[in-house]
Amino acid sequence: MPRRTFDLTEHQQAALERLIYVARADTGQSRRVASFLLAWWNAAEWGGFDLTDLWSVDRAIDDDMLTILSLLSRCACYPDTFGYGPQFAALVQEWRPTLGAKP
Repeated sequence: MPRRTFDLTEHQQAALERLIYVARADTGQSRRVASFLLAWWNAAEWGGFDLTDLWSVDRAIDDDMLTILSLLSRCACYPDTFGYGPQFAALVQEWRPTLGAKP
């Protein structure tokens, strides 16, 4: 299947940047958001995401996660496609330091 090009909408970009911001903190919600984002980048390497974790985040975070999930169902691409590779590498260093920084 040919690779599709896809641009983030302002809404999607804002949701992704908010999620990255939350994931860079050190809370239970941060851990859940980081797992969600890292599952997008490389679930086999960085671990999967438990869908029931959606129950444990604030509504605004949940909404942002659903925005990104909807994006993923349409774009078939990874975060580095949108220029977010360095931010995701930083998440790996923060949340999966024993696994390295390259997917």
